Amino acid sequence: MSAQSTDVPPAKIVYSRYDSAQEPTQLETIRSLISSDLSEPYSIYVYRYFLYQWGNLCYMASDGDQIIGVVVSKLEEHRGGVMRGYIAMLAVKEQYRSQGIATKLVRMAIDAMIVGDADEVALETEITNTAAIKLYERLGFLRSKRLHRYYLNGSSAFRLLLPLKSQGIHDCNHDEDECGHEHEHEHDHEHDHGHGRECGGHDHEHGHSHSH
Repeated sequence: MSAQSTDVPPAKIVYSRYDSAQEPTQLETIRSLISSDLSEPYSIYVYRYFLYQWGNLCYMASDGDQIIGVVVSKLEEHRGGVMRGYIAMLAVKEQYRSQGIATKLVRMAIDAMIVGDADEVALETEITNTAAIKLYERLGFLRSKRLHRYYLNGSSAFRLLLPLKSQGIHDCNHDEDECGHEHEHEHDHEHDHGHGRECGGHDHEHGHSHSH
């Protein structure tokens, strides 16, 4: 990303948790922000799937009354009784990138997952998305496995895991193609819209991550 996109002072940014009472305005803004870099925009139901159940794991960055960054996550029991957090969507407006906003949002989501007794946090990213991989590895994520032709465009992915408890990364057997798919796209430069088709064929874990 060009240097001109770093001209917004970070001190102006205010971080807050998603407020379901503000859904009429916040949901559409979040959807627009995340969809701006998607070739196949998600249905409104994908957003509601996350926000209705895990609104407490959605955090926003705002400049005045404008939402300029968002992370959408979930936390639920995984195979083997593991409490797994999942970074589903992460997006920062282009002119606000390179200021650590994406990192701050992810950290806030992880902190909330820890409060919820998460054992680990997972996500997927394209193997060519070095910027996003670096962002997550700086936060302690480790490469768990390579997923061949994981995305609809034929690209492969890395599954990244952040172990939060002493047992470390669990055996990858409980990761493998849950009910067929669990996609989370990550594209460079602080935009993370995780794609994940969970059991039942619904596109519920879509996420891309751009980290400029």
